[in-house]
Amino acid sequence: MRFLVVGGDARTHAIAATLRRSEAEVFVVSSNTNPGLERLAKASARLDPTDAPKVAEFALSQRVEAAIIGPEAPLAAGVADALRAVKIPTVGPGQAAAQIESSKWFCRELLRKHGVGGQPKFTVPASVEEVDRAIADFDGAPFVVKPSGLTAGKGVWVQGSDFGEAKEGAVYAKSLLLQGGAVLLEEKLEGEEFSLMAFVTDSGVYPMPAVQDFKRALEGNQGGNTGGMGSYSQRDHLLPFLSPADRDRALATIEKTAAALRAEGLSYRGILYGGFMLTAQGPLLIEYNARFGDPEGINVLTLYEEGDFAELLFGVATGRVDPNLVRFRRRATVVKYVVPPGYGDRPQAGGILELDPMAIETDGAHVFYGNVQEVGPAAVKLSHSRGVAIAGEASAIHEASARVEAALKSIKGNYYVRHDIGTKEDLARRTEHMRAILSPGAKPSPIPLSVAAPAAAPSSAASADELIG
Repeated sequence: MRFLVVGGDARTHAIAATLRRSEAEVFVVSSNTNPGLERLAKASARLDPTDAPKVAEFALSQRVEAAIIGPEAPLAAGVADALRAVKIPTVGPGQAAAQIESSKWFCRELLRKHGVGGQPKFTVPASVEEVDRAIADFDGAPFVVKPSGLTAGKGVWVQGSDFGEAKEGAVYAKSLLLQGGAVLLEEKLEGEEFSLMAFVTDSGVYPMPAVQDFKRALEGNQGGNTGGMGSYSQRDHLLPFLSPADRDRALATIEKTAAALRAEGLSYRGILYGGFMLTAQGPLLIEYNARFGDPEGINVLTLYEEGDFAELLFGVATGRVDPNLVRFRRRATVVKYVVPPGYGDRPQAGGILELDPMAIETDGAHVFYGNVQEVGPAAVKLSHSRGVAIAGEASAIHEASARVEAALKSIKGNYYVRHDIGTKEDLARRTEHMRAILSPGAKPSPIPLSVAAPAAAPSSAASADELIG
């Protein structure tokens, strides 16, 4: 099968690699020259991936049979609509349905209209004058300021992390409105975040393994928000703090959202990614994305069983999925991003990394290239963005993390990585944090991530050995 892949990041590299494992021919449209994609592609074009007419023209010239869109910007620009208009089945919602990600206001109003539960308290001030009154409605409780549009995971400000006093959040919200954007104010949720992605199409909703992402730039969950420094998944497709019942509640929210989109006459054939916070009240929705997460998509794509991925995606694109094709290995994964020093604040671009993908693969890890420039047979130059994703797979999370760490030792150059992702210590802290929130009378405040916590006892989801090794 001839498949067009739109995008040039590490997540898109992972999509293309999984397609190639099912012997599909891959054709790529991206604005950058991704070394990994170039090696996989039968043909590629340097185009603006949001230029819908040119993307469709390239797809027709290569006689592709189906397409998948990696990042969010082309979805918001209507690239899926343009491809479908020329009879190319596409994995990715049209521009109208992609508002589930590109407009947080649209998302919240859709879910409120159709009575989809699991939502935090929120308000949408229409003017600068309304901001202070809207904040007062939170009665002194901490809140979150969210730009309504796309921000690449970096525009959300959380009280207690990104700003202190309410008046600081008010200033940020007003600045967004003065720039012509819309803004949401939402209650700050206390708990542990997790991601649940699902293939959504006419024939149903098909979930993938749960993943936990690490947004903060620095170890111990310090520093500013980023596009994602890494992520992990557990062998049983749950998480150390996530029970089957809570996973099912999150899935029910996704299913009700898919039904709400259908009720509005919006066809959805693609990936619907729910970002949830597990709280004392159960899983509450933080936001939706309309595509594979980055890096979370790398975790689940690494786990996809050999073969048939192209057939699965074609089923999503055409509306009829064979449930037997939705299969993921029962293994744990960890992804860590290699980024330029200072990433998340003042990234230092231009550094050279020396790495041999074949050697890393031999060590049981996988390499997926992000926004880097190839400068030699085994060398790439870092940009201001995330550079290289290293994915490890093993029977336990901490073992997968150790495989990534072993692979990192063979990468030479000046770079930064969050080494704490997937360690026994971090997993124990997060599980203990969630236990404190769920325990009657416990104070639901985060334990300091720089201080070791007691080892976690088994949850109902898995054994202690499976949770933290």
